[in-house]
Amino acid sequence: MFSISVQNGNEILLSGRLDAAQIEKVDYVLDNMQSDCVVNFQNLDYISSAGLGSLLKTHSRLKGNGHSIKLKNLNKHIREVFKYSRLDQVFTIE
Repeated sequence: MFSISVQNGNEILLSGRLDAAQIEKVDYVLDNMQSDCVVNFQNLDYISSAGLGSLLKTHSRLKGNGHSIKLKNLNKHIREVFKYSRLDQVFTIE
């Protein structure tokens, strides 16, 4: 099961497993972010390459408009995914 919600206008909370089947939901929310935002991974158990791609697309779009996307509360497994894909050098991770 996967869920995505926006809190406080700019914090996106992810829960469950983010895989290719969930990309429409994720893209809908991320495409509507127009300023700095934070993605909270606190309740996310898994992220696929499709999820990484969606985040990277949003990062590029926001950066091009002078804004940023920050990631926080990544569990050990997801943090390793970002490290091995070298995306930890692209995103700001708390």
